[in-house]
Amino acid sequence: MADDRTDMASSLPLTAATKRQQLNTSTETLSSSLLPTLPFDVISEILCRLPVKLLLQLSCLCKSWKSLISDPKFTKKHLRMSTTLHHIMVTSTDDSHELVLFGSPISSVLSISRVTQTQLSYPSSLTFEYGERSDVCSCDGILCINVCFHPSAILWNPSIRKFKVLPPLEKIQCKRVPFSIYSFGYDHFIDNYKIIVVSSCINKSEVCILTLGTDYWRRIKDFPYDGPLHESGIFVSGTVNWLAIDNSSSNSSLRAIVSLDLENESYKKLPHPDLENELWTLGVLTDCLCIFTSSDIFFDIWVMKEYGNKESWTKLYNVPYMEDRGLSSYTKVLYVSEDDKMLMEFYELGSSKLKLVVYDSKNGTLKIPVIQNINRRMDPKVYIESLISPCS
Repeated sequence: MADDRTDMASSLPLTAATKRQQLNTSTETLSSSLLPTLPFDVISEILCRLPVKLLLQLSCLCKSWKSLISDPKFTKKHLRMSTTLHHIMVTSTDDSHELVLFGSPISSVLSISRVTQTQLSYPSSLTFEYGERSDVCSCDGILCINVCFHPSAILWNPSIRKFKVLPPLEKIQCKRVPFSIYSFGYDHFIDNYKIIVVSSCINKSEVCILTLGTDYWRRIKDFPYDGPLHESGIFVSGTVNWLAIDNSSSNSSLRAIVSLDLENESYKKLPHPDLENELWTLGVLTDCLCIFTSSDIFFDIWVMKEYGNKESWTKLYNVPYMEDRGLSSYTKVLYVSEDDKMLMEFYELGSSKLKLVVYDSKNGTLKIPVIQNINRRMDPKVYIESLISPCS
């Protein structure tokens, strides 16, 4: 009878804990038998080409791989190899006006006409109410999210699900509510990231910087031009760049590109191409600073191929408006693929809502992908997969 009970027990399904133990044991055995057959640098070369999600799974299976994948040198190497792992993130609001984030690979938006985005679950301890206005900028896979009326911005890497709440910013002395714009970039000299906030009120714009790893804001020299900024600065070549109005000019509407060098934290005015008084927007494509201009007929994309050199400004693309497709105006190019397909923002005719359009510059065709689960106002941003932690 006892033998029968033993036989019955041995035939029962394995518990989850037993299965995990056997899996870990077999994985370690497999790893120990395979790893010696491959040089360490070859293993590193293979792993650094894999998506973040798969790397996180692998790091749970093998101690030596976990040690490698968590190494700062590997995370930087993986970042350099991640140029094709771009994602499009869309911010929206739900019925309670709480910020909702969705994401999908850019490749799916470029290739198919109907896209279902996955909701990105930021930590449950964070709530962003009254999110009718939110500013999101990114650098190396880390998102900087600032929601209007929320006391603190956050840094968040959705790929590895790690976040950091930034210390509250001391409000500037002003009779009105100041308007603050957050920007984010990387200082190569100190090998660290910096968050920049420009707080504008009437004819004054104070600038504060926080270096990642510290918990305090430093005041630097005020922004050199008056008037509020409307968008986050563009990070290019160790600098953050904004579009501003040069009130010192005889032409009150003359635009200026203001550059902040993150190493020495000093400003300079960048040269720009001689353009008509058109609508301008700054952006970045293939690590180059860009100007997007709109006229009544065309949408032009200018690229500064050599940063700081006025002569290097080149008109790269000229996109015609297609009002028969219901397009009112383009605002910016978010991404250009290797086969010259452009993911762009545009406004619908008679609407203030942004939508996405894919323009194939080689054959002049246009596609408007349907983002299925976005019903409210959306604000699309592009970010890249990375292992970089905002908690460093």
